[in-house]
Amino acid sequence: MIGRYLAFALGTCLVAIVFAKTDRTSEGIALLQLGQGNEAGSPSQTEIETADWLAGDHTLRREIDGHFYAAANIGTTNIRMMVDTGASVIALTGDDARSAGLHWDDADVRRIGTGASGAVYGVPARLETVEIGGMTRYNVAAVIIPEGLNISLLGQSYLSQIGSVEIADDRMVMSAQ
Repeated sequence: MIGRYLAFALGTCLVAIVFAKTDRTSEGIALLQLGQGNEAGSPSQTEIETADWLAGDHTLRREIDGHFYAAANIGTTNIRMMVDTGASVIALTGDDARSAGLHWDDADVRRIGTGASGAVYGVPARLETVEIGGMTRYNVAAVIIPEGLNISLLGQSYLSQIGSVEIADDRMVMSAQ
């Protein structure tokens, strides 16, 4: 009898851990809502995100401006990033880099590439961890752009390390497989 109670308690703890680890989007993921759907009978956003997470996928919806945005955890800091499949590396704004605990000296700033409006100046960096939708990658190349970048960009230094990135209609599916 005690064994059953211990198994029940362990199961309850595991469910609590899953709940804590799945709250990674701005809407959050509540596993208890699975199966409810919406009034038209189609799955809710929460159901889609939960199913994706369990399958090793993460779905982003196209926003009104036509871009996809991801909530990335860099170390312990959550940063909203625009997905830029044409960027070779993650590019962090100066403010986001400081929030993530990265430091640089103005003497380290140098020309690192060319963008749509000309030369781009920044500081090369390595990010210990980058996590999006449960997909964590380590030692990811990045650049810090102290001035002139309005939002941090999620580039190929992360995207090329996950299984796949597919865009269909207004959804981008990032897959770990």
